[in-house]
Amino acid sequence: MTSTALLTDHYELTMLQAALAGGTASRRAVFELFPRRLPEGRRYGVVAGVGRMLDALDDFRFGDAEVDFLRREQVVDEATLEWLAAYRFGGDVFGYPEGEVYFPYSPLLIVEASFAEAVLLETLLLSIYNHDSAIASAASRMTWAAGDRPCIEMGSRRTHEEAAVACARAAYVAGFASTSNLEARRRHGVPSAGTSAHSFTLLHDTERDAFRAQVSSLGRGTTLLVDTYDIAEAVRAAVEVAGPELGAVRLDSGDLGLVASQVREQLDALGATRTRIVATSDLDEHAIAALRAAPVDGYGVGTELVTGSGHPTCGFVYKLVARAGADGTMVDVAKKSKDKISVGGRKHALRRLDEAGVAEAEVIGIGTPPEGDANDRPLLVPLVAAGEIVGREPLTQARERHLRSREELPIKARRLQRGGPAIPTVHQ
Repeated sequence: MTSTALLTDHYELTMLQAALAGGTASRRAVFELFPRRLPEGRRYGVVAGVGRMLDALDDFRFGDAEVDFLRREQVVDEATLEWLAAYRFGGDVFGYPEGEVYFPYSPLLIVEASFAEAVLLETLLLSIYNHDSAIASAASRMTWAAGDRPCIEMGSRRTHEEAAVACARAAYVAGFASTSNLEARRRHGVPSAGTSAHSFTLLHDTERDAFRAQVSSLGRGTTLLVDTYDIAEAVRAAVEVAGPELGAVRLDSGDLGLVASQVREQLDALGATRTRIVATSDLDEHAIAALRAAPVDGYGVGTELVTGSGHPTCGFVYKLVARAGADGTMVDVAKKSKDKISVGGRKHALRRLDEAGVAEAEVIGIGTPPEGDANDRPLLVPLVAAGEIVGREPLTQARERHLRSREELPIKARRLQRGGPAIPTVHQ
């Protein structure tokens, strides 16, 4: 086991030390992870990283190596080190399940434990949720714009190596069909795909030689990259080498809509009517939407996906919303700072749906669950119970949930133009 305990900020441990010394560390506390707003212009967000968070929580242990490091660096005192050495999270966690959509002030995660147990998790939870949900939110807009044409995640070379694995996972939750990243396949079961880059073509004396080598090794169903030199000549050579059974050609440059139309005409004239056209080259949701009228059969997305298509973080925060007083009675607490307001109290949430099953509002109950009718949908599920993880699920389940949740949204949620949340958030 590799400990995740030091994937945190220094002040989490100094707060712990002060709370232990002051006698407040054991007070019952309720923390909430939530967004105050959606990223500018977005109409909904997507929850991702839940499964990764549960794995990280499982490994949140201060072993000998971690304690020795903290002692050597004099980060906290001996009493705190002794407490950390015995640390095991024993509280309860409730949250929106992975793939669910969210809105401003949605209580995405509720942590109930002692202050000491819960405060240590802040940085770990936020780092996972802020990153993965940003990627999934961008990916959802892309797959909605693509319709029934598959999207391939291929951004590994545009981000940190570990972030690349998390990006592939989050994109799959939000509807991407596959990834180029093999570690995402090994670790998370995300389907992977890939054939060749321009360097493979340039390796050979002629483009036709490169195509022959690839088809001979990978079969006629492979995808040939046809824009290294002259596209029309490459398409002709590709069909001559592979025959009409050629699986696909990939376009990675130029006016993709125009070039795709020309290539489609050429493929059809050569008898390769079933050969697909895959478009890549700095695509985002807007570019994908612009290509809907073009004869493109799939999209490869890299840089824009792994950077959240302009919003690389969701702005989630983790705040104390209730805590026990000196007499043990729970007291609601909230931050009142300008532009950084939080709402005190333990939250409950449901999605209000109309008679046709279309989402109308995000309804947040404070202290008690909000009242709903027969088709309204509760949103919080148990993830950890008395320290035991109970919320693990297959990634395919999160993927299916996202598609269902997204389809509940009103039609304006599909719009890529800047706008406010697709539904309002109502506190009860």
